[in-house]
Amino acid sequence: QVQLVESGGGLVQAGDSLRLSCAASGRTFSTYSMAWFRQVPGKEREFVAVIMRSDSSTYHANSVQGRFTISRDNAKNTVYLQMNSLKPEDTAVYYCAAGKSPAVVTTQRGYDYWGQGTQVTVSS
Repeated sequence: QVQLVESGGGLVQAGDSLRLSCAASGRTFSTYSMAWFRQVPGKEREFVAVIMRSDSSTYHANSVQGRFTISRDNAKNTVYLQMNSLKPEDTAVYYCAAGKSPAVVTTQRGYDYWGQGTQVTVSS
């Protein structure tokens, strides 16, 4: 069992930066690939980025490529999402997720554990 707790969300202006954190419980953090998703009301949860368990390679959605960066610190059982040049369309609840797939997975079904989410609001 893995418990995930996100933090770092808030209200910012367009062009600002935020760093989200997701702290995981347990001693098996390094064995999970970790991902960030986001969701706005009335829409499906959208993949943002993933960092793989095997080699910490990363993959980012086209919509955030070049602006967002996912990273992890296995010693701290934490995954981060650095978000730069934020846009109003980045407004959403951001969720972190953990999964065991050896391949890059961009759908919710590929992840076994989820956090409760943190709200990010970007004003224009």
